[in-house]
Amino acid sequence: MMKRLYYAGISVLVLCPFLFAQQQQARTGLDNILKYQSIFKGKRLGLITNHTAYNREGKHLIDVMAELPDVQITALFGPEHGIRGKEDAGRAIDSGEDSTLQIPVYSLYGKTRKPTAEMLQKVDVLVFDIQDIGARFYTYIWTMALAMEAAAEHGKEFVILDRPNPINGLAVEGNILDTTFSSFVGLFPIPVRHGMTVGELARLFKEEGWLNTERTLKLTVIPMSGWQRSMWFDETGLPFIKPSPNMPDLQTATVYPGICLLEGTNVSEGRGTLTPFMHFGAPWIDADSLAVWLNALSLPGIRFKPTVFTPRSISGMSTYPKYENEICNGVKIVLTDRDKLQPYWTGIRIIETIYQHYPQLLKWRKKHFDRLCGTKAIRNAILQRKDLQALRRRWSVQLDRFKQTREACLLYR
Repeated sequence: MMKRLYYAGISVLVLCPFLFAQQQQARTGLDNILKYQSIFKGKRLGLITNHTAYNREGKHLIDVMAELPDVQITALFGPEHGIRGKEDAGRAIDSGEDSTLQIPVYSLYGKTRKPTAEMLQKVDVLVFDIQDIGARFYTYIWTMALAMEAAAEHGKEFVILDRPNPINGLAVEGNILDTTFSSFVGLFPIPVRHGMTVGELARLFKEEGWLNTERTLKLTVIPMSGWQRSMWFDETGLPFIKPSPNMPDLQTATVYPGICLLEGTNVSEGRGTLTPFMHFGAPWIDADSLAVWLNALSLPGIRFKPTVFTPRSISGMSTYPKYENEICNGVKIVLTDRDKLQPYWTGIRIIETIYQHYPQLLKWRKKHFDRLCGTKAIRNAILQRKDLQALRRRWSVQLDRFKQTREACLLYR
C-alpha cells in the first residue's frame, strides 16, 4: 500500500510503515503538538526541518503546522542533506523558494550555517523538528545550536519538537570534545555518544552558557510521551526514516559513532555501497587477516567476517566514494549484542589495529580525524603505539562529570 504526500512542493512516497497499529508506544513532540498549539497562535513560523519530520499518521510537520489556526509559515530552513535529505554528506546546498507555499527555503548548509537577520525578518518563532542519530559528529544538532544562537540574538522564540535518541538515552561513551577542536562536527564539550534527545541537548546548550550570545533565548521543548531512556528506536513503535543518505537503518546508526572515524583515514567506510558503515576495507588490506586480528580483540557485542566490496557512485547515496570502482578487501560487521557494544571504542581499536599492521599504507586525514575525535590525543597515541586504555581511563572521569552536568537537563527517565 502506498500513499503519496505533498509538502512544501516536495513529492514523497510514504510506504506502509506509517500504518503501524500494533506497537504504538512513543509519541514525538510533533504527535503531541495540539496540546501546545497556543504557543504558535498569531505567530509567523520558520521551520527548520527535513524529510524525517512526520507524525504517527504519516503527516509532515509543514502540513501539521499549516492546519493550526491563526498560524502562518513564512520560511523553511534545511540542514545538511537539504530539506529532502538527498544531498551528499558535506555538499553545500543553495537556498531557493518553495513553489507551493511561495516562501523562501534557506539552506543552513551552504554559504551560511546560521540564520541571518534577513532570513528571520518575517519570523516570530523558529521551530526545529529533525530526527537526530545520537552521535556528536552528526551535524543536525549543530544546525540547531547555531539557530538557537540566531534566535536569541534577534529576539525570536525557539521551539523544539522532540524525537527519540535512536541508539537509546542511557549509553554515554567517549572523550569530551576539546573546544580547541570545535567545528561543525562538534561545537560544544559533549562526548561522542551523548545519550540525549535534541530537546535535552538544547536545554544543556542553553543552561551551560555555551551559546555564543549575550541575549537570553526563549526556549520551549515540546516533549515526547511514552519514550523511556532504555529504548532503542525499534522499540518505540515509530517508523525509521533514514535521516541521511548513508544512514539506512538502526543497525547502521548503532555502529556509526565508531565506524565514522574511518572517514578520517584512507580506509573505505563503505560509502558507495548499499550498506555503508557495516563493512570497511581498502585494496591493500588482507581481509582474512584483518578479521582474525579484530576478533582477537574480543570487543564486546561485535564480530568481524572477511568480505570484499567495490564502492561505486550511487545516486541519492554517495558520489565519488573512496576507491570508486576498485575492489576493497575488508570485514563485515556482525552485531552480537547492541547493549554491550561500545561503538566509539570499537572504532578506535579498529583504526589502531589497521595502523599496527599497515603503518606505511594507512594514511590520515589529520584535521578531519582530530575534529571527529575532538582531540589529537587519540591519533598521537596510535602513532606512538601508546596504551589507549590510559586515555580511556581519563575519559571515564570526564564522562562522570558530563553525566552530572546533563542530569538537570534530562526530560525523560
